[in-house]
Amino acid sequence: MKLNATSEMIPITWPEFAHVHPFAPRDQLQGYAELDAQLRAWLCQATGYAGISLQPNAGSQGEYAGLLAIRAWHESRGQAHRNVCLIPSSAHGTNPASAQMAGMQVVVTACDDNGNVDMADLKAKCEQHSAKLSCIMITYPSTHGVFEMKVKELCALVHQHGGRVYVDGANMNALVGVAAPGEFGGDVSHLNLHKTFCIPHGGGGPGVGPVCVVEDLVPFLPGHKAGGLPEHPVGAVSAAPLGNAAVLPISWMYCRMMGAEGLTQATEVAILSANYISARLREHYPTLYASENGHVAHECILDLRPLKDSSGVTAEDVAKRLMDYGFHAPTLSFPVPGTLMVEPTESETLEEIDRFIAAMIAIREEIRRVERGEWPQDDNPLKHAPHTAATLLKGEWTHAYPREVGAAVLDERRHAKYWPPIGRVDNVYGDRNLFCSCVPMSAYEE
Repeated sequence: MKLNATSEMIPITWPEFAHVHPFAPRDQLQGYAELDAQLRAWLCQATGYAGISLQPNAGSQGEYAGLLAIRAWHESRGQAHRNVCLIPSSAHGTNPASAQMAGMQVVVTACDDNGNVDMADLKAKCEQHSAKLSCIMITYPSTHGVFEMKVKELCALVHQHGGRVYVDGANMNALVGVAAPGEFGGDVSHLNLHKTFCIPHGGGGPGVGPVCVVEDLVPFLPGHKAGGLPEHPVGAVSAAPLGNAAVLPISWMYCRMMGAEGLTQATEVAILSANYISARLREHYPTLYASENGHVAHECILDLRPLKDSSGVTAEDVAKRLMDYGFHAPTLSFPVPGTLMVEPTESETLEEIDRFIAAMIAIREEIRRVERGEWPQDDNPLKHAPHTAATLLKGEWTHAYPREVGAAVLDERRHAKYWPPIGRVDNVYGDRNLFCSCVPMSAYEE
């Protein structure tokens, strides 16, 4: 994820932000109100939308709020029967879940071999469900890490059949300053401030998933009784009027310090970094999806699936082996099982990206030794990764590969070796077999 700079984080520790009660009287929330208004204005400018609510506490909650706005808009026009939500097969799992929660019927549309929305299938589904079409939910760039070239045509097609277009903002890190969903055909989007706009993403939060809408949907943004409801409210989607307001200073600081030029440059560097990784690793790990010109967006999906047949090595083995080289693995087996999805963002230096590339190439050379039969498929550095210092230093070494290979020390990083504290954990076994670790009462006796 992005770098969460200290200068962005400090303001949330100030008592003027940290010690304010969410339901304090309005005259005691003037600072928060100003911050809320400024941040909403900046985010509208970045997305091309007319209005925004910062109330949702997560991207999934932003999806839900956006779909409620679409549903309320249809109802206001006497078309409450429009309840079909088209969702491409490549979508995030939260998309169909949100649609179901909003009372919509999910209809899946196909994707072509390049990971794009199959326009022929979309046209057929639009015609089939035209009378009941409520909306389509797409992610742009797509979940496959590609800018779909026909996104404007897609939006126009859905509008032609009376539906609205929801553009999932999960990948806004590839759009800010470069393209605006509200200008290429989107009607609603959510943003992940806990990703694109630098609020930390670890541990499931704290999140903020604002929902942005075009002009005619502004009256249907969520509102809270304690904060004043819009003209045609869909109700509150968060317990507090300003949502997760205590973390908003982080995104405010990020936008204020970066400025418009800095935000655009961040997007461009993120896209450049992903394409650099894809190009450098092309001879070792093919990129699964790319545009017609061979480029990706801000992330690339490395296809490791053929390795299982040629060497017995799985994507999980590569992920574990990366720990030996000092890396937390990229996203494993999403959106495609058996792959690694690499999203460097703009925060990684060229030196760090090159170090990651060197590690991936070194791992591929290890896999080639397994493919050539130099190491057994069940006894090689990947199958036993990660290697702790304790296992490498013990007296007896019974593996088919040398200790120094297990240690995975690249020459240029010999004095900066990371030692994993724990060896291989069987993830699947742990998921399927629960163990009670309850401390007995005797442990509390003095």
